[in-house]
Amino acid sequence: MTIHRRGLAALGALAFVLPAAAQPSGIVVEQPWARAALQGGTGGAFLTLRNTGSQPDRLISASTPLARSTEIHETVRDGDVMRMRPVPALEVPPGGTVTLRPGGAHVMMMGLTQALRPGTTLPLTLTFERAGTVQVQVAVQAAGAARPAAHHHH
Repeated sequence: MTIHRRGLAALGALAFVLPAAAQPSGIVVEQPWARAALQGGTGGAFLTLRNTGSQPDRLISASTPLARSTEIHETVRDGDVMRMRPVPALEVPPGGTVTLRPGGAHVMMMGLTQALRPGTTLPLTLTFERAGTVQVQVAVQAAGAARPAAHHHH
């Protein structure tokens, strides 16, 4: 039993050493942007995650105070149809980058408590398995550069 207990103590000490060794987080968030969206609607946030560390990491959740719920979605092709589905996590390989973009993986913000207007920013908290939480300010851009902004009449 004494050997076992000593082993556990060593394991406990190791657990305290690991997070400190992993700092700085090693995750760099580049070019965060979001599409303009109406209050009460759904918004999409896009960004590039760069893992500068030597360990793989995973984006496990995202949140913003401006939305009722925030999910990480990926776009999958199902025959001729593109479907979006929530994913539990996005892998970011060591030394690699993962780009969240329209038509690919993205952060889906549902039930916006205020409109996302071009020229404003929204706070987004990204939570990683290893790096912990990373706060970013996401720049809101026009809804679709491909089509002119239509004025909505309510």
